Amino acid sequence: MVSLSPPVCDFGRQAVDFDLPGVDGRRHTLAGARGPRGLLVMFICNHCPYVKAVIDRIVRDARELATLGVGSIAIMSNDPADYPEDSWEKMVRLARELDFPFPYVLDESQAVARAYGAICTPDFFGYNAGLELQYRGRLDESRKEAAPPTARRELFEAMKLVAETGQGPRQQTPGIGCSIKWREA
Repeated sequence: MVSLSPPVCDFGRQAVDFDLPGVDGRRHTLAGARGPRGLLVMFICNHCPYVKAVIDRIVRDARELATLGVGSIAIMSNDPADYPEDSWEKMVRLARELDFPFPYVLDESQAVARAYGAICTPDFFGYNAGLELQYRGRLDESRKEAAPPTARRELFEAMKLVAETGQGPRQQTPGIGCSIKWREA
């Protein structure tokens, strides 16, 4: 496992379109995932200890962001051949067990992760209503273990600001996570 930190936010970069299969049996697109006030695109997976440490917080924040008009979608781009815990069947199971309030979709070709410049799980991309990037930071101070319950909710606060003003915070702390498991070329 390689731990990586994503680069800082490239403010204004446009969201990349996609059309991916969801564990709910439907196809999901950028247009369908966005909310009237923004969109949170999350690259996650089932096996990553960084994701496991915060998945309950991700679910909580996505539920609350929906009430503010921010849509959310989780994309799994890992190659499950070497990581069976990231298989389609286990994606379906995890989404059901945790009652994901967002689509959980498979980027089997890994083209969407490459287009977004995703490098790790979790990797968060927060967009405003115009689908311009405004946040590329961490969820909170959690690492491979959940931060204290009193930890500042950095992603939630940033996306709330985006929903209200269209602009993200200028100061952002990069996230950290496991490297995306790329297919051999």
